[in-house]
Amino acid sequence: MSEMREAAMSSKAWPFEEARAVLKRYAKAAPEKGFVLFETGYGPSGLPHIGTFGEVLRTTMIQRAFEEISDIPTKLVCFSDDLDGMRKVPGNVPQQEMLAEHMHKPLTSVPDPFETHESFGHHNNAMLRRFLDTFGFEYEFYSAREFYRAGHFDEILKRACERYDQVMAVMLKSLREERAATYSIFLPIHPETGRVLYVPMKNVDPVNHTVTFDDEDGKEWTLPVTGGNVKLQWKPDFGARWAALDVDFEMYGKEHATNTAIYDRICEILGGKKPNHFSYELFLDENGQKISKSSGNGISIDEWLTYASTESLSYFMYLKPKTAKRMHFDVIPKAVDEYHQQLRAYEGQDAKGRLNNPVWHIHGGDVPKSDMVVPFSMLLNLASVSSAEDKSKLWGFIQRYAPEASAENNPGMDAAAGHAVRYFNDFVKPHKVFRAPSDLEREALEELRDNLKVWEGGLDAEGLQTMVFAVGKERFDPLRDWFTALYEVLLGASQGPRFGGFIALYGVDETVQLIDDALAGKLLAS
Repeated sequence: MSEMREAAMSSKAWPFEEARAVLKRYAKAAPEKGFVLFETGYGPSGLPHIGTFGEVLRTTMIQRAFEEISDIPTKLVCFSDDLDGMRKVPGNVPQQEMLAEHMHKPLTSVPDPFETHESFGHHNNAMLRRFLDTFGFEYEFYSAREFYRAGHFDEILKRACERYDQVMAVMLKSLREERAATYSIFLPIHPETGRVLYVPMKNVDPVNHTVTFDDEDGKEWTLPVTGGNVKLQWKPDFGARWAALDVDFEMYGKEHATNTAIYDRICEILGGKKPNHFSYELFLDENGQKISKSSGNGISIDEWLTYASTESLSYFMYLKPKTAKRMHFDVIPKAVDEYHQQLRAYEGQDAKGRLNNPVWHIHGGDVPKSDMVVPFSMLLNLASVSSAEDKSKLWGFIQRYAPEASAENNPGMDAAAGHAVRYFNDFVKPHKVFRAPSDLEREALEELRDNLKVWEGGLDAEGLQTMVFAVGKERFDPLRDWFTALYEVLLGASQGPRFGGFIALYGVDETVQLIDDALAGKLLAS
């Protein structure tokens, strides 16, 4: 056993813990299908949000961990329930009135309000695939519409007919009396209107595999359950899908956790083996509300990638999946800087340390080196004091501080500089508030300025930090009041960088001028 595999078998990183649990499924024999199947589900009832992406990313991390501890081949399937009926019109898409005319039709039968794809379902599927492709995921995309119509679910649907009473018994226990009176696991698709019907079954024929029902106008119909004429309600569909595909692992949000026993039992009734599962905490917007596809609240994938790298988003998703995450723009700078801190730490770690490092899971073991010579948070401060409108201005400071750095040799740094300018102008600049110094703060700033005027230590960040520290220590208790004053008076922010490093990057003479401007009240008017 290799050193990495041995370390992986005892790693406490959550993807390895889940991967080892999946491996136990095949402790006695390899899977008959020849591979271990990891699945993620997607309901294209609205534009895919960042939580959908996170589900695929985290599943991929477990898949990669599994591949480290086992030689059994793996496959990742992204399954879209695009045969589901549209139950409400999403609030974040155009042509609301047009969409309202197609309520309860399968999402792949609803016209695309963006007028770019065959249907609304096709549009949303394409958006999800674009996101997944941007991050380089290796997956197979399955469409419920194609699966049902092509007959891939026919055997399971026939079995659901034959074992209808058993499956219904599982479902009826979970339903209120009023709902249970008209409930059926089968949802027929009306042959004329194309609508998904929520109607009770008059008869379920286990021999001919048909269902008989009255439509909303009282007309009786008999349809075969095969060939895409009928779909399953979403809870039975979960278990049926697991049985049909022989799924080994699926994760989902905690809102599904209470239904896990239902999904599992239906899977078993239909002849399958229940998969391993993992429920994660929800993604929240800035107000603590659950992110929703239909409302479009919270930060989107495209928005994150406007201000930071794909890797920083992956890092954010890796952290504490069992803890609710607030997805708003203010989490981005911290995620970027922590990701690069972990890259730098990775180089000096042993096998155990590397497997516990998030970057191993982000990059599947092929971990690059960080080329960020300046932290993202510092770039934001640079953009602030220099009023940067493009990244070239930041590069002027970066190359004075680190002459060997360049856009060609440090592509990650170059991209981050562009991200920082955009982030500063969109989120920091509108909220900058400078204040005048108190008498004590003015006195300290004057001393710091005078010390900088005679400074001969070059761009030594540690030496400059020691000087800043010494000036504050004489006057401030607690000392953090001094640094708060520096940030609020000079940067217009409540918190900021290690100030010695900021001076080294921005420049000694430039910092002298910044202090003079603050003391003269010029920053208050900016």
